[in-house]
Amino acid sequence: MFEKFKELLVDELQVDEDKITLEAELSNDLGINSIELAELVMRCEETFGIDIGDEDIQKFTTVGDVVEYLNSLN
Repeated sequence: MFEKFKELLVDELQVDEDKITLEAELSNDLGINSIELAELVMRCEETFGIDIGDEDIQKFTTVGDVVEYLNSLN
């Protein structure tokens, strides 16, 4: 799941692949703003065929948070 999510970050938001780790913070380390996060969530929903609630999005601080969430749905 980490690799699939990493691909989304690189392809959709042009995030530097070398900066993407499970500990990397979406905002502080990767520079993802709220609009980009919304786009990323929509892309995840499309790619993985899921719905992500607003309350869950607020818990996404690190790449690992998102990966853990995605893993919990499978």
